[in-house]
Amino acid sequence: MKPADLQPAPKGWAARLELDFEARHGRTVLARRRHHGPLLVQRSFPAPDGSCEAVLLHPPGGIVGGDRLELAVRVGPGAQARLTTPAAGKLYRSDRALALQAQSLTVAPGAALEWLPQLAILYRGARAAQHTRVDLGHEARFIGWELCCLGRPSAEDEAWHGDYRPAFELWQDGRPLLIERGAFGEHGLGAGSASGLRGLPVFGTLLACPAPADDRAAELMADLRSDPALAVSCVDGVLAARVLGADGEAAFGAFRRAWQRLRPAVIGAALDPPRIWNT
Repeated sequence: MKPADLQPAPKGWAARLELDFEARHGRTVLARRRHHGPLLVQRSFPAPDGSCEAVLLHPPGGIVGGDRLELAVRVGPGAQARLTTPAAGKLYRSDRALALQAQSLTVAPGAALEWLPQLAILYRGARAAQHTRVDLGHEARFIGWELCCLGRPSAEDEAWHGDYRPAFELWQDGRPLLIERGAFGEHGLGAGSASGLRGLPVFGTLLACPAPADDRAAELMADLRSDPALAVSCVDGVLAARVLGADGEAAFGAFRRAWQRLRPAVIGAALDPPRIWNT
């Protein structure tokens, strides 16, 4: 599944945001941004460790059938960037049209990127596809996640139905490290099936590359696996932590805890939570 293969309806928001981060004089700056339609940077600012943090905003506040949102991020050699969102994303009901989100994240040799969006909530009847591709250069570093909730857990009487097709790809030097695709709802697994999500609405995957491989790697892996909310594996230099549950806040908290353990080892920077997490 590629973004070009998933064409939404002609009507709806069409938005594209392009961001270039560069290393200048010992710190990272947002050197270029270009946007079309309602997808933009709410704010960008330097972090104490010299990285640049950017908060991404979709002003309409939600996505509906026919919308197409595209994000293209390039992190230049030696730069270090972090992307967050101010609140949970919302994908609303659509009678027929498909909504599409496509993210292309390119990290140059020696650069680092943290992709830390909030939970995405798919309302009952939503029809959406999401495709994220991360391309890493030689010795580039990455921590990022995708976290989704099918339906609103607070509305216990509402059984979710819809069509959701997520895809996540991680590449390095033109070689695929991880490619995952899913389909839930009318064109895939039933969300309540044993082969699907076992009736649990919240699921997500956190990826870290390169996986820690120093003397403390075994200790770090044991620490991550001690978290009952996470299932952790490490294959071909990629660490994956997965969550499946009933509570979006709890799942997001589990990813935050994993990020706190992983950031010093993977990114090589001290703990410095995104400012938006404190609001």
